[in-house]
Amino acid sequence: MPYNNNKITTAGESMDIVGIGRPCIDMISVIEELPKPNHGSRVLDSSTQGGGVVPTAMVAASRLGAKVGFIGVSGGCRNGAMIRKDFIYNGVDISHSVIDEEGISDFAIVLSDLKTHGRSILYKPGTARRIKPEDLDRDYMERANFLHLASYDEASRLAATWMREAGKKVVYDASGYSEELESFIPQIDVFIASEFYYNKAFAGQGTYEENCLKVLEMGPEAVVFTLGEKGCVGMSREGGFFMAEGYRTPVVDTVGAGDVYHGAFLFGLTKGWDIPYIAQFSNAVSAIKIGAIGGRAGIPSYETTLKFMETGEIDDREIKERVEHYRRWSLYDI
Repeated sequence: MPYNNNKITTAGESMDIVGIGRPCIDMISVIEELPKPNHGSRVLDSSTQGGGVVPTAMVAASRLGAKVGFIGVSGGCRNGAMIRKDFIYNGVDISHSVIDEEGISDFAIVLSDLKTHGRSILYKPGTARRIKPEDLDRDYMERANFLHLASYDEASRLAATWMREAGKKVVYDASGYSEELESFIPQIDVFIASEFYYNKAFAGQGTYEENCLKVLEMGPEAVVFTLGEKGCVGMSREGGFFMAEGYRTPVVDTVGAGDVYHGAFLFGLTKGWDIPYIAQFSNAVSAIKIGAIGGRAGIPSYETTLKFMETGEIDDREIKERVEHYRRWSLYDI
């Protein structure tokens, strides 16, 4: 059944971005270091937040100021209810998402350790079904200017076809490499891939500039490779090759940093900025995010990001309020 929230788009109303993906719930604990077998580790902080690659990107774009819609399936379980509640809290329209009443939503237990600044994820897939082509409302989607995807399943391919036929842009998050994904790249306008994708696809061969050009020649207007704390590299048809340095900020939790980067990049696209500046802006948003627990609590506002880029200072008052919100958030708040 479709889910109706308090933020429903009206006929003919335009959006900036719509995303299609798989939502989940993240239960995060920050610890000093991972314990050895038969040992324990004290939890320094904990939080429950909505998660998922495209879902968190949509939350980031919304918090920065874009008008965003998300299409996905959540279960009729308590985690599904929390997923939907978190979208509403973050201003994301889910009027065209679906509830699988008999299904159970995905969830993850995330351990973020301060010793390595890494994260260990225990992921439990739910039984909630996947989004289907027949779930998609073409008119709703074509009211957006950008489509964000992280999958090339049947529904995603159909959505990409519709958007490109309507003259809109498709943005893709490639967290990992596969030969099947290569066949989808010609349908993508802005291709943003992780360092994991880069290392697998090119196996140490060629320079960043040469490899960016190889992907660009497959069809996209712009290609970006994210490189963690080192920043990112990319190339666009209009501006050529560029490198955007990362920012050094205190690390609490890296969960969702890449997803937030994509949301910030989408926001920059809606503003019509040059690709190199969008990449630098996205680095800044992601750098601020890692200073707070979870994928969503630390996402800054547009104003906070600009101040950080100009001065190096982070105004974290709103972030602290959200950290406390998620720290206390539970089923009883639904």
